[in-house]
Amino acid sequence: MGGEGVVDGGGKEFERVSDELRARMANGVYPLGTLLPPQRVLAQEFRVSRDTVRRVLRVLSNEGWIETRQGSGSRVMKVQRIHSLGSRTIRPAQAVTLRSFINDAFEAPEVTLDVYTLTSESLDAHIRMQAERIRDHEISPQRIALRMLLPSEELKLPYPTTKGAPDDPRLQDRLHEITQRHSASLKGALRVLRTDRLVSTVDIEIRRVPIAPTFKLYLLNGSEALHGPYEVIERTIELDDAEEVVALDVLGLGATLTHYEKDDDPNATGTVFVGGMQAWFDSIWTRLAHREHRP
Repeated sequence: MGGEGVVDGGGKEFERVSDELRARMANGVYPLGTLLPPQRVLAQEFRVSRDTVRRVLRVLSNEGWIETRQGSGSRVMKVQRIHSLGSRTIRPAQAVTLRSFINDAFEAPEVTLDVYTLTSESLDAHIRMQAERIRDHEISPQRIALRMLLPSEELKLPYPTTKGAPDDPRLQDRLHEITQRHSASLKGALRVLRTDRLVSTVDIEIRRVPIAPTFKLYLLNGSEALHGPYEVIERTIELDDAEEVVALDVLGLGATLTHYEKDDDPNATGTVFVGGMQAWFDSIWTRLAHREHRP
């Protein structure tokens, strides 16, 4: 592919392509064991250079997402796993992914999402997918209410950090930039639905909390919970200036989640867990978190 139509912007384009490919593998768009599209096709789709695609694939290989072999392409080696303790029936052909649970939640007339996470990256991808479903009139929720808890920007997090140089601020700055970008994106996607009168009521609030997340949590429509610990890993991260650093980071999109669901038995595991995590979220939201003032 020549230079025509290519919009490489250094680190930001690299991040955009790598974020999207991780999201697609985590959400089952590229299932486990399948091949990614050829580099030429990815470069054309994302309007970036082949060199950017090659660098993205090299990092994804280092992280364990894919295995690349000369002449055979890049095969998906990792996806997001969900273990369900709920009563829902999953068809054998249906991929059990976070996307499938979010899809179901958005089919309700009133959608409530309470999310506790390290960054807004994966939620942004899911919100944009649901916005497209609404625009295509596949679903028609009347109200969407999102509350998201993120770590305070003033908090020094234990990850991501440069291995051997924990005081290097660049990875924390990068984390904040990623979070700001995806938070703005998902807010915009939801607000446009309200502006275009596709959804009657849209309530979005993001608050910051002085706690380093050790797990991620999705509470869906007050009746289901998806919970998973962050696994600390060592991986290579490319910075905006193309410098690569070895980082201690956490596995977010690829983390294993456990699904819990309320039922009529107040003593059932799912009922107790969902209720307990909802009470935990509400207490942090009310007593520890502070409002985010970004637009």
